[in-house]
Parts: sequence; structure tokens; C-alpha cells
Amino acid sequence: MSSRTEPRVVVLMGGPSAEREVSLSSGRECAAALRTAGYEVAEVDAGLDIVARLQAARPDVVFNALHGRWGEDGCVQGILEWLRIPYTHSGVLASALAMDKERSKAAYRSAGLPCVASVLAPRDEVRQRHVMEPPYVVKPNNEGSSVGVYIVKDGANTPPQLSDDMPATVMVEAYAPGRELTTAVMGDRALTVTDIITTGWYDYDAKYSIGGSRHEVPAKIPTGIFDACMDYALRAHRVLGCRGLSRTDFRWDISRGLDGLILLETNTQPGMTPTSLAPEQAANVGISFPELCRWLIEDASCSR
Repeated sequence: MSSRTEPRVVVLMGGPSAEREVSLSSGRECAAALRTAGYEVAEVDAGLDIVARLQAARPDVVFNALHGRWGEDGCVQGILEWLRIPYTHSGVLASALAMDKERSKAAYRSAGLPCVASVLAPRDEVRQRHVMEPPYVVKPNNEGSSVGVYIVKDGANTPPQLSDDMPATVMVEAYAPGRELTTAVMGDRALTVTDIITTGWYDYDAKYSIGGSRHEVPAKIPTGIFDACMDYALRAHRVLGCRGLSRTDFRWDISRGLDGLILLETNTQPGMTPTSLAPEQAANVGISFPELCRWLIEDASCSR
């Protein structure tokens, strides 16, 4: 670290993934919060010149506000490890593991955490036949923010006609009915549970459009389900090897009680606007957005 009172921070944002616009929003909000907290902050849109720009900026710490591939899957984390610049959130292995939905499910199962059956299948085969009995969901194995999600309903006669921009291999998983719940983990502490209320599927528009969803924090659900979400999220964070802040998403079929609670995925770079799910949970337990951003900077390191 330098001799300045506060370290110089570079906020990495944007990038080339399908979640670029979300990341730009997260990055701008985090940069503003860090300036409020007293840091010297530079914003860097992560492109092919990322190494040169980081070397020119000479940050003491990188705040990783990237979402999606390249920024959330271990790639940028590997660059930062190579440059020996301390950074926020999870390291190379945990980022790669959490971003790969099928491998993260294998880790969940090894820890006794509940998740639905799924397979990886060629995109063209999924277009031609039902590779799983409906209802099921088709999505990329390594994207977030509900990018490229197809729902095949019970009784569907024809398989989904996936767009050409879907990857060559996709994940097909059994459809999990019920409510959308989520729990953020900050360090070694599960924060609370949010009930995400929408009129339909919690897709990209529901996540990021004004009025697309309503968040009930803390969720008004039975104590046993609430406690299970907190426990499962913390166990998922640990089994994947996450650091800093993560958020684990659930579906809960109320008709099946605890047996109806399943893990969908763990986000190692959750959305970071003040009204995003993880910061909203932090605020609910008394941690302001600038305080959350400061904590992430103080938690930053290499070899994560």
C-alpha cells in the first residue's frame, strides 16, 4: 500500500459480456459510494487494453464491478493475480466454479445442498427433441442475469427453438416452481432473505426494469424456510470458496415445505447499485452502501 491515508482504487466496470450495461450501472454507483467514503477513485471500462490501463492507473486496490463472462468467471481475477493487485470479491477458482452452473451444482451436492436435476446438451439437439421431460428450463451454462433463458412448459409438444446466439452447449434443468428467494453472504455472515415478487418469470427485464419486481426484505416466510436459506447460502459460499460478497438464489415450492426449497445458483459478483438485492439486504441489517463498498475494499487481497 502507498503512504496515502486511503488507497487509490480502480473500479473495473463494463467489459464485453452480455451484462455490460448492468456492470456499468454497478460500477458508477460503487465509484460514487467509494468517493463518498473518502477514496481516490478511477473508473476503468474493461477492454482488451485492461493490463495497460491498470498499469497506467497504478491502483492499490481494484474494486471488481464486472458481471458475467470475463469479469466474473476467473479471467479478470487471473490478470489481477498476475499483476499482484489486490481485488475484491472471489478469487480465480471460486469465480470459475460458481460461473459454471453444472460444476457448481456438483459442489452443492457434495455439501448436501438441494438442487434440481440437469444435463448439458448440444444446442442443436435441444432444438430437435426434448432432452428432458417437460417442464424444464434451458439456459447458458455460464451466463448470469437470466440472459438467454427458455422455459418449456408442461405438455409442450415441440422443443424450444433456441436462438443462434445461444452457446453450442447449453444447460437443461428440471423446472423448479415456486417463489424466488435470495440470500447474500458478506464475509462469513448470511445477511437476510429477500422474497422477490413478480407477476411472471424473474427474467432480465424483471430484474432491471423499473417496477419489474418488488422486494420484500426480510421475507415474510416460515422461520424454518428463512433459516434454511441463511444456512444454505452460507454453505454454498463456503463450498465454492467464495470471498467478499456473494448471493445465492433459491426457488421455493410452498406446497412442499422444506423439501420444496432448492438452490439455483450463487453469484460471486452480485449487482451493486444501492437498490440491488445484496446492497438492499446490507441496508436492511444496518450497513449503508458506502459502508458496504468500504468493507469490500478493506477485504480485498490477492491469492483469494
